[in-house]
Amino acid sequence: MASPDTVNAAAARPAWYKRLSAAQWMLIAAAAGVVVGAIAPQVAPHLKFISDIFLRLIRAIIAPLLFSVLLRAMAGSGGSSGLGRMGVKAFVYFEVASTLALLLGWFAAVVVRPGDGVTLAATAAAAPSVQKLTFIDVVVNSFPVSIIDAMARGDVLQIVVFSFLFGAACRSLGERARPVLDLADTVLAIAFRFTNLIMYLAPAAVFAAMAGTVASGGLQVLVGLMRFFAAAWGAELIFLVFFLGGSLLATGVSLRRFAHFVREPFLIAFATTSSAAALPQTLEKMEKFGVPPRILGIVAPLSISLNLCGSTLFLGLATLFVAQAAHVPLSIEQQVLILLTLKLTSKGVAGIPRANYVVLTALFESFGLPLVGLGLLLGIDALIDPIRTGVNVLCHCVAPAVVARWEGVKFPAGLKPVEDGKAA
Repeated sequence: MASPDTVNAAAARPAWYKRLSAAQWMLIAAAAGVVVGAIAPQVAPHLKFISDIFLRLIRAIIAPLLFSVLLRAMAGSGGSSGLGRMGVKAFVYFEVASTLALLLGWFAAVVVRPGDGVTLAATAAAAPSVQKLTFIDVVVNSFPVSIIDAMARGDVLQIVVFSFLFGAACRSLGERARPVLDLADTVLAIAFRFTNLIMYLAPAAVFAAMAGTVASGGLQVLVGLMRFFAAAWGAELIFLVFFLGGSLLATGVSLRRFAHFVREPFLIAFATTSSAAALPQTLEKMEKFGVPPRILGIVAPLSISLNLCGSTLFLGLATLFVAQAAHVPLSIEQQVLILLTLKLTSKGVAGIPRANYVVLTALFESFGLPLVGLGLLLGIDALIDPIRTGVNVLCHCVAPAVVARWEGVKFPAGLKPVEDGKAA
């Protein structure tokens, strides 16, 4: 997902760096890491410090970033009374869609098991301490005694709970909380730039992680990554066809007409891997499709932050992939808690560069999954990002159409654009 800061940082890159995109650099780094790990396995352990530095920097920004993002998402939503009936309907649709996407990604990993055969070293302090907790313990421990302590320990669930409650308190104060929200905006802008700077190190971290994994586990890791790639594309396409297509059919929207209007924003998102680049076309085409501006103006901005189903699906799949690769057993309670945590932490992070990996880093820290798995995921991300971003943009198109139908709007049957956003 591209933000203004992402664009500014990209413009500041040296000419030799700008010739290739960040995704292309990471693909090259992944390929080079495979070669080094295969032909010089004795060198790979000496490269580990590169990925360690990268992961430390990512971990350093998690707490302020999550706090500011979730605070703004909660305090800036205006509440259901401010949003009205359409806002409530939009929230219901977002939650159903994102929950199904997350479960589909998790189920795809259960069926395909892409992590089998990949060897990752599990974190020493992993799951045992979590496994001993009862459900009541988990609920109680989700509420922090001190937010400073929770941030220092990287307890993502406590950070999330505090941020939502703090955001609700800010929202209830109205304009009196404006200085706090302005501060959150400033922290968020700094976090964007900080993350952009960290991402300069991402290709080197991918190279080191891939070399180390191939050196220790052999070329079998490539088989696992290809299964992961196939599972990701298959699950994204299933979600696109059955849920998004099914939502339109269930509400009486013409699939042929809808496809005619959304193909341009979808192709822009697919080609650029940036939903921000497709946003102007998304809004223009959906208005021409017949979604009234009063609905589009409420649903579309919310969808951009809360309806990232392509990314949410990927988070569930990637988490279980790393757990399988590290041979970390997850109890039913842990799986439920991981899914709940992913649901909460994925809200409002659309503008963060490589947002999926910030969320995964926070999650892995809390559940004892090896952070080295992020290097593998980054190495193959360039092949998955197009379909993931394309599905995100289609979600932004489907949601206003579905809510408009719930509001009684009737769309024309033909392919002719609707003028002035008034459906026939």
